[in-house]
Amino acid sequence: MKNLKLRGDIGLARMKYKFSFQEKKYDIDVDVCDTILKRAIGLMFKRKSKPLLFIFKKETRQPIHSFFCIPFIAIWFNKGKVVDIKKVMPWKPYIKPNKNFDSFLEIPSSSKYFFDFSSINMKRFK
Repeated sequence: MKNLKLRGDIGLARMKYKFSFQEKKYDIDVDVCDTILKRAIGLMFKRKSKPLLFIFKKETRQPIHSFFCIPFIAIWFNKGKVVDIKKVMPWKPYIKPNKNFDSFLEIPSSSKYFFDFSSINMKRFK
């Protein structure tokens, strides 16, 4: 992971994450959730947050939840390509992508990027 920078006293990693979606290129400043604790907390209890990037060592279809979260967009990637995208509302116990992934991005509704993805046609990934 190049361009990874540590910030703050707890060493939260931050980086620019670049990807393309529907012929548009994105270069998003993200916080990296690269430990078990960071993955477990994610967006929980946060009113404002940068988008969070979760990176896995191998492909998975691990589900997520949205307890104690504000609405967010979940984008799952495999080898840098978008494999699924969902608008996630609070208090959903089980959200799972349609395909395996090796990383995913949570874009909270407090982020300027939320509206770029909230109106797309989600049926494309069904």
